[in-house]
Amino acid sequence: MTVHPLFADEGERRLPGARGGATMASRIVAEVREALFERRHRPGDFLGTEKDIAARHGVSRMVARDALRTLEAMGVVEIARGAGGGARITRGNPQLFAEALAVQLELAEIDREEILTAQGAIEGLAAELAARHATQDGIRRLKGLVDEAESLLDDFDAFTRSSLRFHLGIAEASRNRVLHTQLISLQHVSWPSRNRTLNHALAKKIVEAHRRLVALIEARDAGAARLFMEAHVGMIRERRVAESKTSLCC
Repeated sequence: MTVHPLFADEGERRLPGARGGATMASRIVAEVREALFERRHRPGDFLGTEKDIAARHGVSRMVARDALRTLEAMGVVEIARGAGGGARITRGNPQLFAEALAVQLELAEIDREEILTAQGAIEGLAAELAARHATQDGIRRLKGLVDEAESLLDDFDAFTRSSLRFHLGIAEASRNRVLHTQLISLQHVSWPSRNRTLNHALAKKIVEAHRRLVALIEARDAGAARLFMEAHVGMIRERRVAESKTSLCC
């Protein structure tokens, strides 16, 4: 069995007599992932039963079981148990990836400023693509979210949630699912559930900025939409960093 270098993991546990630092189960996992990325496996494809996989790879059923459990935990396969069961490649669910990445970013203690910098790049590109590709329904939804936020100027928690929906709405309007999923993940970490520094005047400025951004998208001015969004997120980043420093020292 060969394994793509991308999936070689020297940190994996070793079995007695195993070479290259990878167990036989982990090699099966790597091969399935590689076949998926090379499009030799597609969603819904039947991989076989535990017995089938053991025979195909020349391993014991215990090894095949370990590999399938790992693939199931990773969300790569779903396993039907009992008569007529077996493993199939799952249908994609980017939401699971977004939540898992958010958790790992938190566990890795990635600095908020790093996350917000990445968020700025993603949101700038999303605004540019929204100006190029947003449908009329998408633009109407963005206008509705701006109107919603304007009605919540003095309900700061609800306003914060509405603003989050607006930023995610821009990414959705870009019609690029990768950007949308990445932003969902970063927003889990960077977006506060409660913005304690928000006030009526600041909320009103945010609404005005959002309305201006929608106007640029509707005008199909991709370059200006990107620059405006980058500046807007840059302002948010400066406020978040300042807030975090204040909370640490005071």
